[in-house]
Amino acid sequence: MFDWLKMSATQLGQGIGDGAIDPVALTQAFLGAIDSHALRDQIYARVTHDRALAEAEAAAERARAGERLSPLDGVPVSWKDLFDSAGVATEAGSALLKDRVPAQDADVLQRATQLGLVCLGKVHMSELAFSGLGMNPVTASPPCVNDAGAVSGGSSSGSAASVAFGLAPLSIGTDTGGSVRIPAAWNDLVGLKTTSGRIGKGGVVPLCPKFDTIGPIGRTVEDAAQALAVLDGSAVADLKNASLKGRRFAVLETVALDDVREAPMQAFESAVDRLREAGAHIETIAVPELARAMSLSGVLFTSEAYGVWQEAIEANPDAMFAEIRERFRSGAQFSAAHYVAAWRELKEIRKIWNARVAGYDAVLTPTAPILPPNLARLQSDHEYYVTENLLALRNTRIGNLMGLCGVSLPTGVPSCGLLINGQPHQEERTLRLAAAAEQALA
Repeated sequence: MFDWLKMSATQLGQGIGDGAIDPVALTQAFLGAIDSHALRDQIYARVTHDRALAEAEAAAERARAGERLSPLDGVPVSWKDLFDSAGVATEAGSALLKDRVPAQDADVLQRATQLGLVCLGKVHMSELAFSGLGMNPVTASPPCVNDAGAVSGGSSSGSAASVAFGLAPLSIGTDTGGSVRIPAAWNDLVGLKTTSGRIGKGGVVPLCPKFDTIGPIGRTVEDAAQALAVLDGSAVADLKNASLKGRRFAVLETVALDDVREAPMQAFESAVDRLREAGAHIETIAVPELARAMSLSGVLFTSEAYGVWQEAIEANPDAMFAEIRERFRSGAQFSAAHYVAAWRELKEIRKIWNARVAGYDAVLTPTAPILPPNLARLQSDHEYYVTENLLALRNTRIGNLMGLCGVSLPTGVPSCGLLINGQPHQEERTLRLAAAAEQALA
């Protein structure tokens, strides 16, 4: 039974389908592991025992009748605490939303439930999802699985920690600037960033609606593919016989390789070598215009975020973690004209990007240029907090700015990920490339 806590979501689903795993016993195993774990309250904001057991019992009945709703029917899942959950508080890691109890589930949670996934509960996150570190003095800061003194990455911090510590086989998070891919990389997991607009966001607490995306964190690429099919009702990506032979990848040198620290750079170079050995053709490219796009981030992200949250923040500013509050407020310095002009310019840069990468199957970068920062130092050193937060999100933000989908894979070096950036709305194709890369990196 305890091996269940280490298995992938796909393996658990197969076990249920084969009759080897009872969904109720499986859910009880995870609930027991959560409740007995020393980090329970650092990872889970709320555990939905009654809901989980009721959903597991229904899944068990369907399995016995041969009427399973999906390959993940009966598999337990944790949810980032910004997905509305009926009758259960959804606070998005902020005292601004304390005791906020939605009347109904978010659209994606409804869909997942309709396809048989079992809701274990809600996991902690960066406040209002506006940090790549996962540090949250207001609620809790989940630790990194590789370093108890370091943060787990954000903003889907509890999502990654719940899977990494064996307290969920799969978690659903969101990614606005790297919030699925960073915690996945730092905890040696697979994280999928979907294209903006691919998955509906009804009932999801917003940060920057033009950039917000929903995506899973799991143990394998296959888990990510199965989860994507559940989240948007699509067919599961075909990963069978995936190969790197003849595939063309571009290593992006503009911005993405600047100031990458020793361990992430060595892990990235080793990963690229292994992809090449598996038959991939790999070239280095520069996209100088990307540097300008990155400089627009302050206008684009903070303006939208503050526009969404200004009223709530200014009604109760002292309730917020100061670093997050001031990051939101920095959006006030930009006019509507600045924001519109920045979007016009970004769209032109996206056209240049698309032309530059058109001959490649995907673009490769290190997921993060740094290792998980130390929590105690983040709490006491403002300059360190600012530097590490911006660096953490730097590479992943490229995908958000360019409107891409992407998959972060473990490289085999602790807390060092390889990011495979695919073109917009090419999730299935990118997952297939990631599945082949996963085999090469294993």
